[in-house]
Amino acid sequence: MLYAVVAMQKEADTLLAQAHIERKRTLYGKRVFEGTAFGKQFGLVLCGVGKTNAAAGTMLALTLGADRLLNFGVAGGVSPQARVGTLWQIDRAVQFDFDLHTINGTPVGTLNEYQTPYFPLSCRENAFPKATLASGDRFTDGRAEAALFAQLGVQIHEMEGAAVAHIAYAAGVPCTIFKSISDGMGDDTRVYTEKLQDALAALQDNMQAIFEEALHG
Repeated sequence: MLYAVVAMQKEADTLLAQAHIERKRTLYGKRVFEGTAFGKQFGLVLCGVGKTNAAAGTMLALTLGADRLLNFGVAGGVSPQARVGTLWQIDRAVQFDFDLHTINGTPVGTLNEYQTPYFPLSCRENAFPKATLASGDRFTDGRAEAALFAQLGVQIHEMEGAAVAHIAYAAGVPCTIFKSISDGMGDDTRVYTEKLQDALAALQDNMQAIFEEALHG
């Protein structure tokens, strides 16, 4: 069954508002929803913000029987094309705040047991623009990380997606990620606050298509 792993309630509601929820419960401190959406059974783990929460939520989804994973939410744009209100499908993700370079000589984001910093994602040809996602455990406007983002070739940044991708990849489970842009490079938190609803609306308006990609992509 498809399970979504989502950080914030506002993000989760873009799917839950269009679903029939049959069961709600709390497991290991995470709220879990199960029901149907667009004629398909699904589950959703509300994991909380940050990579540790995202990884824990993904592991919980897998123990509950997930054979496909979906992560969606809002994110910051890095490239000029990643404008506020646009929706992107992620084709690979990297943890930009993980660095073993001084020990292993490997690029930023490369875990000790891997040869590349990037985790591949399920992503087929469709109408959605594609992007590389950078995830890290800090809310940032991106300016301090601009050179690193350019080095990694990322267009979007946020705080959970690469952790979901990491666990999915390790488990051999297909994972689909969509991100809606809430703010851009150098924008302060005021922009995020003012534009959050626009980003959430883009998710909700496209949720059926997102669901279809997660099930069949």
